[in-house]
Amino acid sequence: MSSQVARLVQIMDQLRSPGGCPWDAEQTHESLSRYLLEETYEALEAMDSGDVTLLKEELGDLLLQVVFHARIAEEIAPDFTLESIAQGVADKLVRRHPHVFTDLEVTTNEELEDNWAAIKAAEKPRESVTDGVPAAMPSLQVATQLMYRSRKMGVSVGNAQLTEQVRGLVGDVTGKAIEELLVSVVALAREKDLDSESILRSAMANYRKEIRTAEGL
Repeated sequence: MSSQVARLVQIMDQLRSPGGCPWDAEQTHESLSRYLLEETYEALEAMDSGDVTLLKEELGDLLLQVVFHARIAEEIAPDFTLESIAQGVADKLVRRHPHVFTDLEVTTNEELEDNWAAIKAAEKPRESVTDGVPAAMPSLQVATQLMYRSRKMGVSVGNAQLTEQVRGLVGDVTGKAIEELLVSVVALAREKDLDSESILRSAMANYRKEIRTAEGL
């Protein structure tokens, strides 16, 4: 562990220990959850700004949350340390990149994705392809993940005829075209005082059920 990361862990230990900070000492995973989410969004905003100095600060705040949660967990399970977290994710990266760390050869992105999916499935058997897609994520992210994961299952989503009509209207599908389309959809929803986020979230909840039904679950 680097000297500065070790220093951060030591500072957190002091804050949580008797004689440290009362506020830090009383925090739990639950009480800190909103800060983890807030810091994640702030880091994303810093990335969008292109300000690397701000990004360094926001990633530091995000790292603090990881260290904080690791310290709380360590109080319950002594082997739950930042070191063990780093070891776990490092081992995972090596396992999931055999084309880099072994002599396995892949020639296409599809092969790469299929191999990645097979390794994940072996590591963490899941009942459904929808498992691991948190319903609490923003609905656009949920939609993207569910559509990607179910792409080989033939489970339709949305109105195919309307999609083709929109494709003809948009023409060249670019980031700018999608931006304008999404903004227009939200604007139409607002005209009728409808919440686009809630509507899409509800649609994806139904889509999740359809996928699981197709899987026989």
